[in-house]
Amino acid sequence: MSKDQPVIIQIIPELGTGGAEQGTIDVAAELVRAGSKAIVISQGGSRVHELKRIGAIHIDLPVASKNPLTIWQNIKRIEDVIEEHDVDIVHVRSRAPAWSAYYACKNTETKFVTTFHAPYNISGKFKRMYNAIMAKGDRVIAISGHVEKYIHNNYVVDPDKVRLIHRGVAIEKFHPTMVTPQRLINLAQEWRIPDGAPVIMLPARITRWKGHLEFLEALRQLNRKDVFAIIVGPDQGRKKFREEVDQAIIDKGLAKQIRIVGNCNDMPAAYMLTNVVVSASIEPEGFGRIPIEAQAMGRPVVATNHGGAAETIIHGETGWHVTPGDPTDMARAMAVILSLSEHDRAVLATKAMHHVSNHFTKDIMCDKTLDVYAELLHEKYGSPAIADQRSAAAE
Repeated sequence: MSKDQPVIIQIIPELGTGGAEQGTIDVAAELVRAGSKAIVISQGGSRVHELKRIGAIHIDLPVASKNPLTIWQNIKRIEDVIEEHDVDIVHVRSRAPAWSAYYACKNTETKFVTTFHAPYNISGKFKRMYNAIMAKGDRVIAISGHVEKYIHNNYVVDPDKVRLIHRGVAIEKFHPTMVTPQRLINLAQEWRIPDGAPVIMLPARITRWKGHLEFLEALRQLNRKDVFAIIVGPDQGRKKFREEVDQAIIDKGLAKQIRIVGNCNDMPAAYMLTNVVVSASIEPEGFGRIPIEAQAMGRPVVATNHGGAAETIIHGETGWHVTPGDPTDMARAMAVILSLSEHDRAVLATKAMHHVSNHFTKDIMCDKTLDVYAELLHEKYGSPAIADQRSAAAE
């Protein structure tokens, strides 16, 4: 038996900013391009219009809710969508909707895929049980080796069902040649960057584990009055910690050489304005997009050596690893980068861009994800439908 048009649902709580959301949209676009029917179930969000633009279908359901009653009611809601659209695979990227989707798939004999986007906190038996739904997929995707190790160490899962698929950057967007001079001028003026100042950027929402305080201490130790620092990211209502960051800036004598700018709608231009990009997280990230975006733009990056960042940077060649929570090590790496000659910076940029294009692109991520879908369709129908469609689309 075969099927002319595979139908794939992805479920994510909301379609806002973030790596999981971007991956959902990227995979939906690739499914449409391959001739499949792509459906995304979410509770809405600022990026729903992007799905419509690429030809995917969005269905609004209360899948962001952690209310047990709503989770139970969502089983029937998802079953109805599966039956209405003759769905083959449901791919879930979050725990609460995974519980609903698991039983909906079980009741309709639909293939079930999960993606671990981070090592979830385990603080007791109930939390471990709640998290364990993500290990029940017919295929379980880990977004980094760090996450893959966490899965095997904490859950009962058949190793043959686990697939490592790193996140990817859109190199058609994150590439130096794609940023016009006018975009650079506009952003430099908006951020009021002093002419000729070396720029160090920390792109991270303002929350303690992202390492803002360690970053500020590193700047103090760097002791370069000619350097200008930019923190890009919202505080998302964390007023108390934002006040702590603001006070640390004053206490460390950095008020004249640092600016917090909130959200940025043109990150490729932001990277191009930057001499050093920093990822300072004091807790390991599941993957971390900043290091690969910076490398794709040919910018030197300093990242704490744990989590996904430990896998995406070649130390001393495409960026620098530093000890997590160690401002002195971070300041030392910043100083090394700022002292690089133009030739050395060009060599590093070339290696970094090549590294990302070979390992961490959106296309690689999408291809590997669609390969997972093809495996399951082959199990279901004995026909690699997506693979056939992708070959036809490429001709």
